[in-house]
Amino acid sequence: MNLKLYGFYDGMGAATTLIALAIMFLAGFLLSRISKLFHLPNVTGYILSGILIGPFLLDLVPPDVISGMSFLSDLALGFIAFGVGKFFKKDVLKKSGPRVIVITILEALVAGILVTLAVGALFPDLGWGFALLLGAIATATAPASTLMTINQYDAKGEFVDVLLQVVALDDVVCLLCFSFASAVVEGTSSGNLDALSIFMPILYNLLFLVIGFVSGLFLSFLVKGRSPNSRLIIAVALIALISGGAILLDVSPLLSCMVFGATYVNVTKDEKLFKYVDHFDPPIMLLFFVMSGANMDFSSFMTIGLVGVVYFLVRMGGKYLGAFAGCALMKTSKKTRNYLGLALAPQAGVAIGLAFLGQRMLPASIGDTFLSIILCSSVLYEMAGPALAKLSLVRSGSIPKEALVTKKKKNLVDEVDKHHISLKRIESIPEHEGPQKPTAYAETPVRLENDWRSSRHGQGGYLLARKSQNFDPHRE
Repeated sequence: MNLKLYGFYDGMGAATTLIALAIMFLAGFLLSRISKLFHLPNVTGYILSGILIGPFLLDLVPPDVISGMSFLSDLALGFIAFGVGKFFKKDVLKKSGPRVIVITILEALVAGILVTLAVGALFPDLGWGFALLLGAIATATAPASTLMTINQYDAKGEFVDVLLQVVALDDVVCLLCFSFASAVVEGTSSGNLDALSIFMPILYNLLFLVIGFVSGLFLSFLVKGRSPNSRLIIAVALIALISGGAILLDVSPLLSCMVFGATYVNVTKDEKLFKYVDHFDPPIMLLFFVMSGANMDFSSFMTIGLVGVVYFLVRMGGKYLGAFAGCALMKTSKKTRNYLGLALAPQAGVAIGLAFLGQRMLPASIGDTFLSIILCSSVLYEMAGPALAKLSLVRSGSIPKEALVTKKKKNLVDEVDKHHISLKRIESIPEHEGPQKPTAYAETPVRLENDWRSSRHGQGGYLLARKSQNFDPHRE
């Protein structure tokens, strides 16, 4: 459409940036409210809002603002990886570590191999180098939308533990596969395939794993005795520092920040810091997903054509089959085996970053097609992914039933139970007695932390009391 509505406030310096930010925040918030009406996660609303205010519809945000905020994607990935790190506790890894590694390898490699074979066989004109790079990127899964869906619905259980570890670890597989594939493609195109070009990217990733580990130890030392605000500031500073260093060497910050979070939680056993970070990063995550939607290039749908369709469908099928096979081999629960693959659809972040690298390795026309496939499919995956993730979480029993009940549908019993309040039904309160000693009619005497009251409704009433402590009705 190219309306260029941003022209009404463009060219105003800092005011332009602030107005654009306000538009992105408000659009993300409003569309997330609408997505909730259809029982979809917030992430879907954020991406749709980015499409709405992006250049192909309302065009409300200046291109310079969007390009100038590209650093947010790396920072958001850093926060995501740090949050995932808390799930890599030693006791959890000892219990499920080997099976998670097997599941991850199978779900990643099955998808990558199937995509490589399908694209290479069906589209020989693009070349096997194109198919190999596409297959390597197909192994990646974006944890952002899945993690936000889990947080939104407070999902817990074996399924969630396995899912979070898998989506974190398969980026390790993806980076290793892409390093090998890119070395092969560059070596065959130049006729000079050497070991150094294969192992240098792997060496950089190993270096940042060490940096993440040292940062976790450093953080655990710095936060001792400090206030929550100070602990949050130090953690954010280190996440930003790791992400910035990773950019300099063209390395993803995911692995390093994941090790950073895992080291901290294992050394300190402190999960409160992760809650502080969770309360800090929602605006960053909103902008990240809004920008993903705004970067959607609908004109490239005509370019990718059948290649994109094959990639989209084969990758999803490969993820499901690989996860199913891995879970069956490791003898996980039936629900985990049946629904894990559904939650592995999202793809962004690492995949998009690697797509730009792959574009430079291929001839110009083929490289543009390669990038378009990843960009378009990533946004489509991010739109379908949260809904599939929610479906898998519901079907696996990981989302508590009360998390699916809207506030309008909650009754008094739901509310008092949420706040750890006990609700007792009293069949009758004699008229000559006031509510001064309602505990005489309670089934179990209780002691209240705060003031308590009873209320009468006709011939009956309710006694509301805190659950936490016992009460001696004879003590004054």
